[in-house]
Amino acid sequence: MPGMDNSKKFNGLLSELEDCTEIEQKEIVEEMKRVIDEMSNDEFRSVFTKEIFNKIDKMIEEKKISLENAICLSKHLGYCKVKKILFILSFEGSSLCKRFEKMMNNKNDKKEGKNEKLLVDLSESYLLMNPLPSPELISISVPCILKAASDKEENEEAKKKVEIALVTLGSIDKWECVGQELYLHEIREIIQYHQEHHNLSRFAYHSAWKFSILRLYRNRELEEVVVNELHFGREAARELDELAKCVDWKGREERWGEDEAKEAYMIWKWVNVIFDYFSMCELLNKEFIVLLSSIVRVFRAARDNYEIISLRCILALKEAENRAVKVDDLLKGGAVNAVLEKMQLQTLNKFETYEFLLFLIEIPIRLKEKKDRTADKAKRKATKKEFLEKMEELGYEDTITSFYGIFRFINMSYYPQISLDVSDYFVNV
Repeated sequence: MPGMDNSKKFNGLLSELEDCTEIEQKEIVEEMKRVIDEMSNDEFRSVFTKEIFNKIDKMIEEKKISLENAICLSKHLGYCKVKKILFILSFEGSSLCKRFEKMMNNKNDKKEGKNEKLLVDLSESYLLMNPLPSPELISISVPCILKAASDKEENEEAKKKVEIALVTLGSIDKWECVGQELYLHEIREIIQYHQEHHNLSRFAYHSAWKFSILRLYRNRELEEVVVNELHFGREAARELDELAKCVDWKGREERWGEDEAKEAYMIWKWVNVIFDYFSMCELLNKEFIVLLSSIVRVFRAARDNYEIISLRCILALKEAENRAVKVDDLLKGGAVNAVLEKMQLQTLNKFETYEFLLFLIEIPIRLKEKKDRTADKAKRKATKKEFLEKMEELGYEDTITSFYGIFRFINMSYYPQISLDVSDYFVNV
């Protein structure tokens, strides 16, 4: 179908399915998957409406498409939706969604000869397409998907199945629906095996970590595994550094989110996971400063042309500052230097200014009020002195004073707790 846009191509191919044999259907479905891969985000949203999912369900009912082909197509749709970070609610509430839910509940019955592959395929299709899945079906799905993700075969088809399984797990945001007994041993083995054999793609490895980090909330046993056994700080820093070497930081970001293979896109995804790690993890080790340093390097590289990454980096650093890290670690990791450098540029927008000011303001407030984790009084006093010297060297006082005129605007618009007294932002040793 030369000359047609992808949405018309997809609808045309869907219509062709009605008069085909099952073997011909498989060939057309593979062509439909290729068309989906080439869709822009706007095309994707325009095609995959509630009406299209109801139509596919009706085709299953009328035996115009086999259930196997319908599930295969739906799973690929969900996989692409997650990679493109598209939030689409049209699947939820469709008759196809209800069909999948009913089948998954039936397949959960303890009957001999249960089709485990069908349950995996249904689970992946349902969870990838549905941003608001049923908690009961999440708990049914996770064990069988983890089993699929644990496959250690080396052929490309097996690796692709493992990637889809891990991407599915990484798409589950609801931490409370997945009991630790359902995943801890398996996800630990998957990550450890990759660390030894490098069998996963970057996206699959990131998804395994995302699933783990989103389970950290109030989970001290998993926190110990993540920090001291699986070494998240070391691994995330290495991923950031390797990806950063592949990005043309001087080029402008283009078609953000359209090409999921872009290294810059993967950096953004990793920084999001690191943000969640900082927000939920209280256990620290020596790898923490290494991770901070990697974020700072990415922040510096991205600050001119990749605003979406640089801003996310500063939010991650702020989260570390608020939740876990000592001021001394922020100094050693280079976070303070990097923020001051950015503050002195002429390209800041209002939101960036607000975020950077909050980052800088929090440090002296913590040191003044003895909120820092450094318990030793002499050590804390030495840190204060080092901080003052660093601030003087990098022009901290001039930077804060230069933004004094917009404090009132930020107070009214964003953050009413910001003081209008500039002296509050300097530390008295």
